[in-house]
Amino acid sequence: MTLTDRTCEPCRGGVPPMDRTRAGEMLNQLPGWELVDDGKKLRRHFKFKNFSQATDFVNHVAEIANTEDHHPEIRFGYGFAEVETYTHKIGGLHENDFILAAKVSHIVEP
Repeated sequence: MTLTDRTCEPCRGGVPPMDRTRAGEMLNQLPGWELVDDGKKLRRHFKFKNFSQATDFVNHVAEIANTEDHHPEIRFGYGFAEVETYTHKIGGLHENDFILAAKVSHIVEP
């Protein structure tokens, strides 16, 4: 089952964040994404032709985030959007972050 076929599961906290080795292994399934903040977060920069395309993308990301009940940090402006995800309750990465990242990538790379 691919990451895009999976669904985020509620994280109640109390579990350790994913270690950097496992995060690196899972990152191989997410072209264009990078580990940041000492391996505690995932980030990807997306480029668009204009502000309207960036806004449409961000709105689509918001729909996915609400459906998955897993919400990334999003920064955007004219011709770009940057998505960063991690699991706040555990202060690092969880499989949910990789599922969300895969679904976000699927918007522009179906």
